Amino acid sequence: MKKLVECVPNFSEGRDQNKIGDIVKQMSDVPGITVLDVDPGPDTNRTVVTIVGSPEAVGEAAFQGIKRASEVLDMSQHSGTHPRMGATDVCPFIPVSDVSIEECVKLSKLVGQRVGDELRIPVYLYEKSAQKDNRVKLPDIRKGEYEGFAEKLTDPNWKPDFGPAKLHIKAGATVMGCREFLIAYNINLNTKDHRLATDIAFELREAGRSKRTPNPHSKNLLDGEIVRNEDGSPVKVPGMFKDVKGIGWYVDIYNRAQISINFNNFKVSTIHDVFDAACILASERGIRVTGSELVGLIPLEALLMAGRHYLNKQNRSLGIPTEDIVECAVQSLGLNDVTEFDPNMKIIDYAVQSEDRPLMNLVGKEFVEELSTNSPAPGGGSVSALAGALGAALSSMVAALSHEKKELLDLKPEMNEIGIEAQNLKDRLSFLVDEDTNAFNKVMDANRLSATNDEEQSAKNQAIELANKYAIEIPMET
Repeated sequence: MKKLVECVPNFSEGRDQNKIGDIVKQMSDVPGITVLDVDPGPDTNRTVVTIVGSPEAVGEAAFQGIKRASEVLDMSQHSGTHPRMGATDVCPFIPVSDVSIEECVKLSKLVGQRVGDELRIPVYLYEKSAQKDNRVKLPDIRKGEYEGFAEKLTDPNWKPDFGPAKLHIKAGATVMGCREFLIAYNINLNTKDHRLATDIAFELREAGRSKRTPNPHSKNLLDGEIVRNEDGSPVKVPGMFKDVKGIGWYVDIYNRAQISINFNNFKVSTIHDVFDAACILASERGIRVTGSELVGLIPLEALLMAGRHYLNKQNRSLGIPTEDIVECAVQSLGLNDVTEFDPNMKIIDYAVQSEDRPLMNLVGKEFVEELSTNSPAPGGGSVSALAGALGAALSSMVAALSHEKKELLDLKPEMNEIGIEAQNLKDRLSFLVDEDTNAFNKVMDANRLSATNDEEQSAKNQAIELANKYAIEIPMET
């Protein structure tokens, strides 16, 4: 699985398309970067850009975007409805696949230090990267906004984590850090009554609700009387799921109510657990969940967790291709209920992988023909990886067939484990088919670098060393 990090810098410009395009171009020009979305808001005078790539590529692209924003934007002339403190107001880094929170925290600190040192912009670390308790939440750091930051920086308690304790007049100050992937998700109901949707949302969300005495004439708890403490304040009942926010609303174009859910951490509270709970709560109120809708993108891991959950409930083997697990999740969650769910567009891992696997996208005959040409790559490493992937696929097939045999029921758990391991090996080795060729090409590219002076020669030597190290690592796995 390829290492992927998402970055969502918020730039304080939502009206001048030339400036927005200039900033985005600086990021998209970094090799290995995919721009997933550019969302300008004229009223907020703010543009949210979403990019994804390897940790190294994302770190470089984030810096280049921040640098260009500091050059073309002027915060002293900025106005808009959204709170802001800098030309690049906030720059979160989000782990997507094969990247840990710790790695993302390190990345945010490396970029933050570079921004502070090279651009002389005050930088604050927030969320998972925060080094002080009063800097975890963005609103706490941003309080006072750009206009009040010159004074705020004189307070020792608000000395920036990186950069000078002096406001950059044009660029202001910047917040960056690591956070979890946020998922926006709607659960569809067979009713137009948004109050029923809200009633269920209050049960699901972490914040919970005010306790109420059930109304004998209604299944909606919102129709009951609020139970109060002696001081008159409502008695609060916690919700079912941590790191979940929720509300109910009516969507005219769908002609139905939805439970709108935001997952702050899909690993703590999973999509499938919330969906299943919503189904039960809806049934208790005399209504049904008809399906669900994903807003924006989702990590592959979240759907794999859901797919495995529903396969387990069916007592089916988990050692099956990733695409089949995803399809089980899509069907079980009803993700095609109100809009079409295209995995290649909605799963962030898939949205960036199509162009990265040219060899594995070839059919067998085409691969063999490519291998037989006078090009040095693909070579033995790619062939070894492909042979290993095929062997792992055969192992998975045998495990899946054995899992279904009545005479081998006692071996189901063991066959399940073997199947999962075989699928993981197949996916990893399939990735290495292309990665071995990519590693070789990096060595060739490094050797072609110019070396007309000492500085260029030093950079070339370093590039060759790094490329050779990476090229050696790949065959170690095949």
